[in-house]
Amino acid sequence: MSSDPRHQALIDALGAELSPVRRLPPPWLRTLGWLLAVAVLAALLLMHYGAGLMLRRWAGAPDLGWAAAGAVLTTVCAAWAAFVLGVPGRSRAWAWLPLPGALLWIGASGLGCLRTWLAPDTSIATMHQSADCLVFIVSFSIPLSALMVWLLRRACPLRPVLTALLVGLASAAASASLLEICHSFDAAATDLLTHALAVGIVVAANAAMGGRLLSRH
Repeated sequence: MSSDPRHQALIDALGAELSPVRRLPPPWLRTLGWLLAVAVLAALLLMHYGAGLMLRRWAGAPDLGWAAAGAVLTTVCAAWAAFVLGVPGRSRAWAWLPLPGALLWIGASGLGCLRTWLAPDTSIATMHQSADCLVFIVSFSIPLSALMVWLLRRACPLRPVLTALLVGLASAAASASLLEICHSFDAAATDLLTHALAVGIVVAANAAMGGRLLSRH
């Protein structure tokens, strides 16, 4: 090691300009923080609409309850995977974590195409009412996505597009879960297609915009 005092002076000068970096909380803790925001929205909706309508729908068509459980599971797993992938060195295999929940969500929701056969007296949404569902999911996904992107900005995702895609999936699944509280119609083919379109819009928008926001050039 050189004993030249100029080298030591340079090291001291560079070190003096460094600012301390606050350690990020672990991914599971940041996931809980984001889920707390979702829980607050759920509490506000429950205060306004109550849980009776949702529970009656699930009692009349149990597959809707399973679909809601799949959406909640997708929300949790996609959010956790996004925060994990924000840590350098983590395997991209974490991106598969939401798959089981998503399969349950999609599979149980698919029974809605048989709704008129399974439950002839069910209430089916019109195209206009299905469009309201699209607006609901997209509208709630915007602040939830923005919050997660903001939380991830302090991290360093090495796969920004993949991470942003998971952000979109988590936000869309959370919004679909929240919709269950005030959704007064049973799922039918048109309703399911509208929900799928809304989720696709949110995921694609996050992959495009969130990927840029999470990139560090």
